[in-house]
Amino acid sequence: QVQLAESGGGLVQAGGSLRVSCAASGSGFSFEIMGWYRQAPGKQRELVAAITSGGRTDYADSVKGRFTISRDNARNMVYLQMGSLKPEDTAVYYCNGRTVNLVNYWGKGTLVTVSS
Repeated sequence: QVQLAESGGGLVQAGGSLRVSCAASGSGFSFEIMGWYRQAPGKQRELVAAITSGGRTDYADSVKGRFTISRDNARNMVYLQMGSLKPEDTAVYYCNGRTVNLVNYWGKGTLVTVSS
């Protein structure tokens, strides 16, 4: 069974930085795309950043230039380095892995709170 586990969330002041990590475990899987989504209270879940197995990245306009996604294929890890954080970045951040067969796996989420 494939599992994704996020870590690294917490409380940070506006303007600060934080890195969240996601570890994938299990057997017989390969994620073509891994990504980070977030969901703020009262809002829909939205894509923050994604990265392919080849390293191609995509970002939401709201985080371009502030966030960087990276992955370690050998260790089945994906990271999101967040900088210049704003209160509107406060949300639960979810790790996502998508296989070549378009099967999605999700982590349980990690809360990031940015204080003003």
